[in-house]
Amino acid sequence: MPNKHGEFIWYELLTDDSNAAIQFYSKPLGWDAANSGHPEIDYRILSIHDETGARREVGGVMQLTEQMRQGGARPIWLGYIGVDNVDQTVANVVADGGTVHMPPTDIPEVGRLAMVADPQGVPFYVMRGAGNETSLAFAADKPRVGHCAWNELLTTDPEAAKTFYFNQFGWTKDGEMEMGPLGKYEFIRHNGVIGAVMTKPEEMPVPMWHYYFRCADIDTTFNDINNNGGQVLHGPDEIPGGDFIVKGLDPQGAVFALVGGRKNHSGASK
Repeated sequence: MPNKHGEFIWYELLTDDSNAAIQFYSKPLGWDAANSGHPEIDYRILSIHDETGARREVGGVMQLTEQMRQGGARPIWLGYIGVDNVDQTVANVVADGGTVHMPPTDIPEVGRLAMVADPQGVPFYVMRGAGNETSLAFAADKPRVGHCAWNELLTTDPEAAKTFYFNQFGWTKDGEMEMGPLGKYEFIRHNGVIGAVMTKPEEMPVPMWHYYFRCADIDTTFNDINNNGGQVLHGPDEIPGGDFIVKGLDPQGAVFALVGGRKNHSGASK
């Protein structure tokens, strides 16, 4: 795995209905889905063709089993952070007040991974991939439609969260923006700016990561959400740089976030 320790390398949707979820997301984001080939689980690989025609894998969809649901699992988007050593990282997470939801596990031809949670209870994966290709699931190099463009942590304790993640993954702060009653929006840098940390709004039931996937046009996407069983919670809202964001719920109840330009807006990114 050539990605550096601490980089986001994969995104995964846990859902009650994989077929319906794939149909919902594929239209605005251009994703294709293929079976992963692992007979033990219903796991689909999401991919998109870039401007050169190359197929880029960007994430996965896992069907929740009854056992998972009985254990408290619900539809949610989760991120994977690449690490040099999964077992050591899990030990460090626990030492820093985090918890383990799934112990280090090997998946043949995929890599070694574990699901953990930070001290505020926000879940995510850590992984050491088996492949030699650099993951572009998070588009750190340039805007890429269908890829994640931003990683945003909404937490009950930004200072504690920064200490935890910075210790674990070598992240650093890269400035901040005042958000009025919401407090500071603090940018995270790691081989480029990768996202931000902010205080969880009171109306949000639990702290969580929001992963913003890039769509081709925010207005078309807004209509796609409303016309295909989704619910828009916020937006479209303009952000610095001219893009617009939308947050919503998919038909199975997973929170999602999208970012994109507005084709008829002179300041929007194309």
